Amino acid sequence: MKLAERAKNISPSPTLSIDAQAKKMIAEGIKVINFGAGEPDFGTPENIKQAGVKAIENDMTRYTPVAGIEPLRRAIVKKLAEDNGLDYEPGQIVVSAGAKHSLYNAFQVLCQEGDEVILPAPYWVSYLEQIKLTGARPVIVSTRVENNFKLTPDELRRAITPNTRLIVLNSPSNPTGAVYTGDELVALGEILEQNKIAVISDEIYEKLIYDGLEHVSIAALSPGLKELTVVINGVSKSYAMTGWRIGYAAAPAPVAKAMADLQSHSTSNPTSIAQAASVEALEGTQEPVRQMVAEFVKRRDYMVERLNAMPGVNCNRPGGAFYVFPEIKPLLGKSYEGVKIDSASDLAKVLLEKAHVAIVPGIAFGDDTCFRLSYATSMDNIREGLDRIEKVLQQLS
Repeated sequence: MKLAERAKNISPSPTLSIDAQAKKMIAEGIKVINFGAGEPDFGTPENIKQAGVKAIENDMTRYTPVAGIEPLRRAIVKKLAEDNGLDYEPGQIVVSAGAKHSLYNAFQVLCQEGDEVILPAPYWVSYLEQIKLTGARPVIVSTRVENNFKLTPDELRRAITPNTRLIVLNSPSNPTGAVYTGDELVALGEILEQNKIAVISDEIYEKLIYDGLEHVSIAALSPGLKELTVVINGVSKSYAMTGWRIGYAAAPAPVAKAMADLQSHSTSNPTSIAQAASVEALEGTQEPVRQMVAEFVKRRDYMVERLNAMPGVNCNRPGGAFYVFPEIKPLLGKSYEGVKIDSASDLAKVLLEKAHVAIVPGIAFGDDTCFRLSYATSMDNIREGLDRIEKVLQQLS
């Protein structure tokens, strides 16, 4: 059969493929330290699991409204008001099968051929592919390590053209862990509002934030920006519910309706049982989230200190999420046992094959002078994995 052109242009997710390769090696009996994980290594909190069990026992196994059950949409409205200072109606909320699905819906209803979408790099891998699937052109703007990989107003201005349709903002960021301050978002927001550029604001890591930093949603800065913004969030990362597949979007009413209409012809409603559990996640105790954040801080601090002590490695201190994104420019051009290291991809291959450590090279995120390590794994694994990485780096010549 002949494939459509859009199918031919899809690139597989490098993060998932590396994770799959590492798991294959583990299944073969090899002890692999896997830093590729994009999900918390904690279990879903017990109260949330029990809400799912209760939903099954109560026979909550039928279709629901496409955009989500009313109790969940009301819980999301309450959360957005209390946590983010955002005022929405339940009809402006669309619950989907994960935040990735929410993003897909948003791109599909907002972008078309001829549009340009500003995408700051490093970026999460699926943004690029989802933009391409709409027929729009990604305009990649490389950010700098000295700015903590955050887009500046000047960089934004230079990227805007008459064809600019929207921009993607992700704070806290995957892969860098960067967190935009309120002042930084105000500076960007003034430009976006002036030029009437729509925003997809991915805030899935908002509760995983450290060092007294505060999460700010760009949609909360002004009524004009709220009307230009689709807020994307979900329960996957904050509540260790990645497999439950519940994300959501909050958007101006016409955009929300278009997203729900699109979803009605693709997946229809997200899983009924997972929706019931998500109500408990949002309305129940938040203590498990606080405990998870405290553990992530310890792991992050250890990982950043160790990486910065390694030759040729420069690692920023991330303010959120559970990733570090060290730069390795001084190592490029060196060799390991005759293998030339010209990029983070080359280093990732060496580390997996020789040291049995899985990292994600920066090419997946638009910058192959860096690589991503997830600290969503145990301290024992972090220590051993960093020992293995350091041993390889010390043997580069």
